Amino acid sequence: MSKTIAGDTQKPATTHHRLFAAYYERASRGRTERNHMAPYRKEIAAQASGIVLEIGAGNGLNFAYYDPQRIERVEAIEPDTAMLRYARARAEAAPVPITLTQAPAESLPFADGTFDCALATLVFCSVNDPAASLRGIRRVLKQGGKLLLVEHVRSQGAVTSRIQDMLVPLTTRLAGNCHWNRDTETTLAEAGFQIEYRRKLGGGLVPMVMLRAVRN
Repeated sequence: MSKTIAGDTQKPATTHHRLFAAYYERASRGRTERNHMAPYRKEIAAQASGIVLEIGAGNGLNFAYYDPQRIERVEAIEPDTAMLRYARARAEAAPVPITLTQAPAESLPFADGTFDCALATLVFCSVNDPAASLRGIRRVLKQGGKLLLVEHVRSQGAVTSRIQDMLVPLTTRLAGNCHWNRDTETTLAEAGFQIEYRRKLGGGLVPMVMLRAVRN
């Protein structure tokens, strides 16, 4: 099956973080990505199957880890023009068919019940409206469809969560709108998902979790 790379026809550009995208691309070629994030990306992508929606594909780092034995195709959305430039090259090299569409998570250009699963890594910290994004994902998932996430989330410690709150004005400006203090798990439940698997990946100021949730 051939791979289609879209991106300029569906939606106009919604963001353009040129400097952050360039920094992120450089960082993604380094040791931290290779030793820390890449294993998480590989593990979460291995759980995807059928027709997959990837939310906030960024520069396409997850694309290489999709299993062609399990996946029919991937529809990947990314709102940022600068990130899409990097993602296109990785989509071409991916082992599964990938269509790239420029669109925000809050406005998914897909019909109800289209996807078997959805996947996002380090996305819900930066979307403008996490609740609306998750409701939209629930809409386009089939009944019983899975949502697969790797996210950094709000700290459970009183002191560290307060520090997160204090630093958010800085992280949103310098790190692509990153709100690293969001309680994504609560928002997920409120949007109509049931968490069936959770693993803590780290703590401190940047706690991370891996989640698998099912559409109720």
